Amino acid sequence: MPHDSSSIRNLCLILGDQLNHDSEIWSGFDPDKDLIAFFEVEEESVTQLSSKQRTTLFFSAMRHFAEELRNKKLPVHYSTIDEKKNSFSTTLLELIHKCKPEQLRVVLPGDSRILDELKKLSAQLTITLDVLPDNHFISLSGQFSQWLGKLKQPRMEYWYRFLRKEHHLLLDDAGKPLGGKWNFDQENRKKFSSSGPSHKGLQPTFPADEITRNVIADVKTHLPNLPGNLEYFIWPVSRNDALKALDHFIEERLPLFGDYQDAMWTNEPFLYHAWLSSSLNLKLLSPSEVISKAIVAFESGKAPLNAVEGFVRQVLGWREYVRGLYWTYHDSWGAMNELEHNNKLPSFYWTADTEMKCLQQSISQVLNYGYGHHIQRLMVTGLFALLSKVDPQEVHRWYLAMYVDAVAWVEVPNTIGMSQFADGGIFASKPYIASGNYINRMSNYCTQCPFSPDKATGENACPFTTLYWAFIHDNENWLVKNPRLAMQVKHWNRKSPEDQKAILLNRKKLISLLHIEAD
Repeated sequence: MPHDSSSIRNLCLILGDQLNHDSEIWSGFDPDKDLIAFFEVEEESVTQLSSKQRTTLFFSAMRHFAEELRNKKLPVHYSTIDEKKNSFSTTLLELIHKCKPEQLRVVLPGDSRILDELKKLSAQLTITLDVLPDNHFISLSGQFSQWLGKLKQPRMEYWYRFLRKEHHLLLDDAGKPLGGKWNFDQENRKKFSSSGPSHKGLQPTFPADEITRNVIADVKTHLPNLPGNLEYFIWPVSRNDALKALDHFIEERLPLFGDYQDAMWTNEPFLYHAWLSSSLNLKLLSPSEVISKAIVAFESGKAPLNAVEGFVRQVLGWREYVRGLYWTYHDSWGAMNELEHNNKLPSFYWTADTEMKCLQQSISQVLNYGYGHHIQRLMVTGLFALLSKVDPQEVHRWYLAMYVDAVAWVEVPNTIGMSQFADGGIFASKPYIASGNYINRMSNYCTQCPFSPDKATGENACPFTTLYWAFIHDNENWLVKNPRLAMQVKHWNRKSPEDQKAILLNRKKLISLLHIEAD
C-alpha cells in the first residue's frame, strides 16, 4: 500500500476507458489521503467477452497510464491479470476491506452494468459512492435530455446542427454553415477506380514497448482462449502515441477521408480512415482537440471542407448522439428485439472461414487487428446479421468483444439500434439494408468472390442479395410505409411469383447451410 491504509479518504477507481489526466477524478485529489486503483480481471475478458486485441489494448493503455501516475508520485494500486482476480466486484471488495476507505469515487462508467455493480456494492457495504461527471464529452451533462425533450423523435442530424451552433464550428460570421450546407455526405461516397487507392498502407504503427510486450505475454498465458490473434498489435497505448496518430491522420489521410470514407478495398483495412476511435474512447485524446486540429487543417488549406465536415460530423454528431441515446435508454437496450430475430450468429464470425469475400475480408481484419471501419461494420458484418435474422443481442456481444474501440455506451446503440434496427426506429429512421450490389459498388470484393451480387437465385446467387429480397418480403407491411424504402417493396411486388418463390426457397436453403436457425 503506498501509504498508511488508515489514512485512506477516497478510493479512486480508474476504469479502462478513463485514461485522461484532466478527468474529474483528480478534482480535489490528495496524494496523502487518497488512493488510485486499477483492476485487470478475468471476468471483463471472459464472462464479458473481449478479444485478444481489445484486451491487450485496454491492459497496455491502463498500465501505461498507471506508470505515468507513478511518475507523478501519485499512490497507485494496480492488480494485474497474473494475480488471477476473477471479478471486478470481488477484487474491489478485497481492496476495500484492506484499506477501509471513507468513500469510493469513480467517473461515470461507460457501461451501465459497471455502474449498477458499484451501486450494489456501495449499498452492501454502506460506503458512499461518489459518481463524478464525465468531462470528456463536448455536450454537457443533461444537455442531450433537454434537447430530446423538445422533439417527437431523435435524429442525429439535428443534434449535430445544434452542437455546431452551440460551439460555433464550421460556421460563417452570420452563423450559417460554411459551404452553404450542413452536411456534405453526398460528396463522401466515392469509390476507388479499378486500380484501387492511390496510397496504400498509410496507417502509422506503434511498435510494442516493454509494457506492451509484457501485456501480450500475460494475455497469451492467462487468457489463451480469447478470440482473435496477436500476431500484429499496432495500436496507440499512451497519450503520446495517440497524439502521433492524430497528427499522422491530419497530415496524411484527412485530405481524402471525405471522398473515400465509405469505400472498401481488399487487404486494405485502414485506407484513409482516422484510426482514432480507440484513442478517443480510452480518452487518450479528447474530441475537442481532434475537431480543432481538423478545422485548422481546413482553414490552412490542407484539407477540403467535405473531408473536415465529414470527420467533424462523426466526432461531434454521431459520437455525442450515440452516447446520449445510450444513457437515455440504458435500461432498455438489453431487451430490444423489435423485429423478433432469434437466429444464432454464423460460426464464421469467429473464424472468417467463408467464401463470401466481403465477409472474409471484413472479419479477418477484425480477428487480426480488432478493427473495421463504419461501412464494413454497418453494411457488411452488421447487414449480413440483420438479413440473416440473428438475435440482436448476439450481434451486440460479438461487436463488444471484437472491436478494440468498443465500449458499451458507443457500441450498444450503434449495434442494437443503427445496425440491427432492434429499437424499432429510435436511433435511425430506417433499417440500413442493401443487396450485394451496394458492396459491389463500394469495393472490389465482388470481383474476387464466387457469388454474383446481382443474382438472388441460382448456384452463384449472392447471399446478401437473396437475403435482402427475402427481408423485404418478410417486412413489406411496414416497409411500404417508410418513404425511404417503399420503392423497394414495389420492386419486390413487381417480381413474378416464380421469382419470389425461388428467392424464398434460396433463403431457406442458405439459412439451413449456415446452421443458425433458432432452436
